[in-house]
Amino acid sequence: MSVTAPAGFVAAGATAGLKNSGGLDLALVQNLGPLTAAASVFTSNRCLANPVIWSQQVMKDGVVSAIVLNSGGANCYTGATGFATTHATAEFVAEKLGISSGDVIVCSTGLIGEQLDLGKLTTGITVAAGTLATDAAATPSGGLAAAQAIMTTDTRPKQSEHRSPTGWTIGGMAKGAGMLAPGLATMLVVLTTDAVLTSAQLDIALRTATRVTFDRLDSDGCMSTNDTVSLLASGASGIDADLTEFTDALTALCADLAGQLQADAEGASHDIAIEVRNARTEDEAVLVARAISRSNLFKAAIYGNDPNWGRVLAAAGTVDEADAAFDPYGIDVAINGVQVCRAGEPDQPRELVDLSPRAVSVIVDLHEGAESATILTNDLTHDYVEENSAYSS
Repeated sequence: MSVTAPAGFVAAGATAGLKNSGGLDLALVQNLGPLTAAASVFTSNRCLANPVIWSQQVMKDGVVSAIVLNSGGANCYTGATGFATTHATAEFVAEKLGISSGDVIVCSTGLIGEQLDLGKLTTGITVAAGTLATDAAATPSGGLAAAQAIMTTDTRPKQSEHRSPTGWTIGGMAKGAGMLAPGLATMLVVLTTDAVLTSAQLDIALRTATRVTFDRLDSDGCMSTNDTVSLLASGASGIDADLTEFTDALTALCADLAGQLQADAEGASHDIAIEVRNARTEDEAVLVARAISRSNLFKAAIYGNDPNWGRVLAAAGTVDEADAAFDPYGIDVAINGVQVCRAGEPDQPRELVDLSPRAVSVIVDLHEGAESATILTNDLTHDYVEENSAYSS
């Protein structure tokens, strides 16, 4: 269950010395081909980290042979020196693997505004590249080490895989525990497949999948400067995948990874799914659900096991009428299966709502159309505040 599950991929994790903990902090994933098709989506934050700026250029031809990822530093707002470090990192990977630096995606995560130590990066790359040359790199242990190396405040690695009955496979790894409110991506995600697909097909599948999975995860309303999701195809299975089947499978795999990210969100004690039903359009359903997910009052209430549905409606009401049509006094709200509000008035007693389980379902019915959307979020806890006041990010 890793990025090495599909044929044609090897991965490794190494200790470069970037983390104060001394743990794994550099990952390398190589596509051995025969295809090197790829697609990527990046953060929509205007403040882009150097690795994102570099990788956007790499993706222009849709060809990627390897991805190098480091934790222990975001390499963002580090000026020309920081970009030179990203460039040099790609060059060093290319030299070690015998590929073009223009085909190397670079990803970084960690503290913003601190220069990365290029010497440590090259040391880690040397170790990881050496590991890729061994048979062990093709086993799940290599993929697991890579998934562990990209962790920051994550408490566990996130991996997933899907095997098609027709013979191709998708694998994936992700990292993220905070700043989970992306546009098109979420933190760092590497997806691999041995299906035969073009870069254009991969781009269609990836954007379709991320739109309803990673882009619907809004843990804390904070968007990273480094978010990257990349999908690589080796074609090693020799099987031409049906694009619809592949897209459906990729979407399911991304949903699994997004769920793992949600479950590991910093300090969270409840995983909340906010479903807005019967909106006029899907986009309007997303806007209302996202507004609720970003209400600190609502999230704090859930932490306190308080089914305060008034905070749900108050948050929904912040969406401008021009952006989402609904009658503010015609909304229904159900929390964990209990209809606490009907047509903007109290219905079943809120005392009937059991918020002791970790999973929380909030269903908001706008009665305006037939479209729906779900946003995943978490409660706001003391632990979240404590962790983010103690950890620079």
